[in-house]
Amino acid sequence: MSAMGAKENEALVRRGYEAFMAGDMATLGTLFTDDAAWHVGGNGALSGDKQGKDAIFSYFGELFSRSDGTLRLTLEDVLAGEDYAVGVQSNHAKRNGRELDQQIVVLFSLRDGKVCDGREFSEDTAANADFWS
Repeated sequence: MSAMGAKENEALVRRGYEAFMAGDMATLGTLFTDDAAWHVGGNGALSGDKQGKDAIFSYFGELFSRSDGTLRLTLEDVLAGEDYAVGVQSNHAKRNGRELDQQIVVLFSLRDGKVCDGREFSEDTAANADFWS
């Protein structure tokens, strides 16, 4: 495992957020390892483990489709080290007459300059899971 520096890892995560919000899946695809995993807590319809880029990007697509494109992430900060980075974000979305307004923290595990694992931790896991179900 070759570690990159904290500054490079912070830049990688910031690029990922920019690509995600722009719907730039081509760029986003270059930032994940092929065997990457993504984990979403709770018992909702979108909760659970997503294995591989296709499953992760399918999940990301569901967030936009279920919110009729209203999902907005505001990246508050990125804290990065050599093997991990943490993205602190605010999520805003509308769905079925309801609004989601929560802080989310994503723990990114990094390998060879790419994301190999993401773990979402929401301010209120049950409310988040219920909103997306």
